Amino acid sequence: MGHRVLVVEDEEDIAFPLVRTLEREGYDVGWVDSGQKALDELAGRSADVVILDLGLPDMDGLEVCKDARAAGFEGAIMIVTARAGELDRVVGLDYGADDYLAKPFGLAELQARVRALLRRTGAGSAHDEPDGGLRIDVDARRVYAGDVEVPLTGKEFDVLSILAANKDKVVSRGRLMADVWDENWYGSTKTLDVTIGRLRQKLESVGVTERVVAVRGVGFRLEAPAPDA
Repeated sequence: MGHRVLVVEDEEDIAFPLVRTLEREGYDVGWVDSGQKALDELAGRSADVVILDLGLPDMDGLEVCKDARAAGFEGAIMIVTARAGELDRVVGLDYGADDYLAKPFGLAELQARVRALLRRTGAGSAHDEPDGGLRIDVDARRVYAGDVEVPLTGKEFDVLSILAANKDKVVSRGRLMADVWDENWYGSTKTLDVTIGRLRQKLESVGVTERVVAVRGVGFRLEAPAPDA
């Protein structure tokens, strides 16, 4: 049986897709809909990762997090919440959480975060981890990190496709603007910088090993991961 994941979420329309997705990944998944049930579950059967909603009907998720740590729970805790403010993020981590994911979120990102937590806590293994290498299906206009699809906008996909076709070579800003937008584009090239920034964030969030690197005054380059020392 795979690693144990406990989903603590009182809204069924959120919990069910999470449970199904994690089960398809091979995890042993449990689900409870209240904070006290979560604490009782962890007391009787521990978990490698707890996915914890803050807005529970009986108690605040932060209290669940604190009580679980006080009771000796050593697995990873990922808070999932609509409270996206920086203060809540800091408070959550102070209470013993390991990661924080704001709603709404993509299932691919959640899968990547769970895998990262397993690596960080030492519960993961090479067998459990998919290859984080980048795979682009040009015909289907889809991008994958291993087996996990990376959700990209049309412009993000076009930029990445050009960079990937010229891997380890610099592609000029002018070429990217002309090929992805329009050779007659008269808007600010900051549009390209914003797109590159979002692209980097999405690739990094799912553990893609390639990196989009800026070459000052010239353009951008997609670099292959450095070989292990």
